Amino acid sequence: MHNQLEKILNEANEQIQKAVTVLDAEEIRVRLLGKKGALTEILRSMGKLGPEERKELGLKANNVRNEIETMLEEKFAQVKNAAREAKFIMEKIDVTEPGVEMTLGVKHPITLTIDEISRVFMSMGFSISDGPEVETVFNNFDALNAGPNHPARDYSDTFYITENTLLRTQTSPVQVRTLMSTEPPIMVISPGRCFRCDTPDATHSPMFHQVEGLVVDEGITMADLKGTLDSFAKQLFGPQVKTKFRPHHFPFTEPSAEMDVSCFKCGGKGCRVCKGSGWIEILGCGMVHPNVLKVGEVDTERFTGFAFGMGVERIAMLKYGVDDIRLFYENDMRFINQFK
Repeated sequence: MHNQLEKILNEANEQIQKAVTVLDAEEIRVRLLGKKGALTEILRSMGKLGPEERKELGLKANNVRNEIETMLEEKFAQVKNAAREAKFIMEKIDVTEPGVEMTLGVKHPITLTIDEISRVFMSMGFSISDGPEVETVFNNFDALNAGPNHPARDYSDTFYITENTLLRTQTSPVQVRTLMSTEPPIMVISPGRCFRCDTPDATHSPMFHQVEGLVVDEGITMADLKGTLDSFAKQLFGPQVKTKFRPHHFPFTEPSAEMDVSCFKCGGKGCRVCKGSGWIEILGCGMVHPNVLKVGEVDTERFTGFAFGMGVERIAMLKYGVDDIRLFYENDMRFINQFK
């Protein structure tokens, strides 16, 4: 057994010198000094020896254990220091180097415009309502009094998914859903994306955004519509802006109108923005058609309402002086960053 102890000590010395990590040193400790280690096995077998031999061998074994523990303690300290030094080198910071610039994001101009329009109407008491972009033909056309022969229902104008489902061409279906799920009084706006089969150019895009509004209550008249939209225009473009309503036709409103605002660039004198007319068309509006109210089982003898809708891109182009709608969708950060 004396030879075995000498062999264990020599092997321990050789293995400990080769250890380069804390894990290596720990494996050596377990292999030699653990419960099933080589030195522990020798100590357990000493019970078969006589008293004198057991005493001598026990002293030798304790000395070997102490030497191995001392070598391991030194090795643990050595590899820990080496690991710490390596970490310091890896994490070394040159405080004289210039810092990395952190660029902050900026809201897209379409988002900015929707937020501004929403704030104006919310200040008047409107709430915001949302709906799916994949809609039924009924909600998108039939419920809005657009009959089977309406040109917008043509396959060349609308993205159909199936015969009865499509990508909504306007956010008006949200108004239909509101009418069918909410009792009057109703005051909502519905911002969101819409889709039409348009060829992209400076003023058209197959994807665009709208903000539409609906008010239903007792005693609502055209005067309420005009007053609401006049106040909206003044808050959005400035108190000096004037509004003008021109008769128009929409299947879901009667009477219907388009609203113009006096050009906020030239003050109505005529310029490139307003094409010399002094006026800019910004939205369509009108009194809700009784057929639309009946879809929501609204008593048309008691309740009336008005609705309006505007293209967000058009408002943004006018407000920020953008001359091509495609700039909004090209993801060019040089363009987006101008709106910080």
